[in-house]
Amino acid sequence: MLSPLVRSFDPARHPQLLAGLGTPDDAAVYRLNARTAVVATVDFFAPLVDDPWRYGAIAAANAMSDVYAMGGEVALALNVAAFPEDLPPETAAEIIRGGAEKVAEAGGVVAGGHTIWDAEPKYGLSVLGIAHPARLLRKDALRAGDRLYLTKPLGTGVILAATGGGGDSPWLEGAVDSMLRLNRHAAHLAVSHRLRAATDVTGFGLAGHLWEMVERSGVAARLDAAALPLLPGAREAAANGAHTGGEGRNRDWVGDRFSADADAPAELAAIAFDPQTSGGLLLACPARRAAALEEAFAAAGEPLWPIGRVTRGEPRIELR
Repeated sequence: MLSPLVRSFDPARHPQLLAGLGTPDDAAVYRLNARTAVVATVDFFAPLVDDPWRYGAIAAANAMSDVYAMGGEVALALNVAAFPEDLPPETAAEIIRGGAEKVAEAGGVVAGGHTIWDAEPKYGLSVLGIAHPARLLRKDALRAGDRLYLTKPLGTGVILAATGGGGDSPWLEGAVDSMLRLNRHAAHLAVSHRLRAATDVTGFGLAGHLWEMVERSGVAARLDAAALPLLPGAREAAANGAHTGGEGRNRDWVGDRFSADADAPAELAAIAFDPQTSGGLLLACPARRAAALEEAFAAAGEPLWPIGRVTRGEPRIELR
């Protein structure tokens, strides 16, 4: 992990920097005034699927998700790309078009970027968003008694591993549809209901990102294994031995701070560590407002799954 190295470069705290190296979160946040803060993030990766437009759109949705995890709205994005010199120009154009169209769907605009030659394609975005500094969603704001929710089902990693990211598998189609869906309106609902704690579930998996939250908040969490929402095929893929390198690294990182009951199926524990691409938001809601939050998501046609709760105690995660 590079966190200790990066944090060693942290300068004296700037009074307007609300989230940065010293207070890490899903994105950097800089307050411009009492009503406006800038949210900045960057993300890119190699192709996960064969179709170039889908690759670009998924990479864009994934990059923008960090802005939504902070409670912000996407305004501007810049392409970050590395393409082989022999990549057909029409393929590169489709990747960039997919990203630009997904940013437009988010209400933002791609205004430029930077491209280099590289042996393996890589694509993503540097994203600039806007948020109200008093309404940010933070990783360190869990409180005992909070209910935990997910806005997307789990399993993109094992499904991509099982299908290779190509072909006409219905499992892959379901995973792609999920990865293409923006977390934008889910973030709107979270902010409008005055939630304070959230993150998005990406490379560290559900357990890894939840660990970040409980560690920084000084609380524990309990997950209901039977309540975890799964993409079609995810459980079967995991049970059949589909795994990723990221799952093992996530397990090593969280270590013995995660425990699973003997009754919890092994494939569900594996999926809890499965690295997600463009995964959902992990939201925490005070118990007294949970019913209203669920009703609002249902009325808006936005999926929302209750998956557990925050408890008192030393930071750790239990899967039951």
